[in-house]
Amino acid sequence: MKQGLQPSRSTLSRWAPASLPSGDLLLVGGLVMACLITATAVINVSHLTREQYAHLQQLERERDQLQTEWGQLLLEESAWSSPARIERLAVERLEMRLPHVNEVEVIRP
Repeated sequence: MKQGLQPSRSTLSRWAPASLPSGDLLLVGGLVMACLITATAVINVSHLTREQYAHLQQLERERDQLQTEWGQLLLEESAWSSPARIERLAVERLEMRLPHVNEVEVIRP
């Protein structure tokens, strides 16, 4: 092979970690650690976001079910409190009736 295609020993030794000054080595090490910590934080936040989103969807389903139940309860309440039903129960169970005109007495203050 040709001598020009192979990197010389001086080029290889120049990029070896031992040849970096100690301040530069600390800076590179610190940056690598910062990247690792940041990557771990991103993974953790992504995981927590997915968990919270799943919980939100569960709460929204529960809200929808409760709204449906509330609507049904309102319908049931209106059926139980209808004037026609109240009047029918008053006649059947309590034997109540409307008074005749001659049975009505007006009391004036």
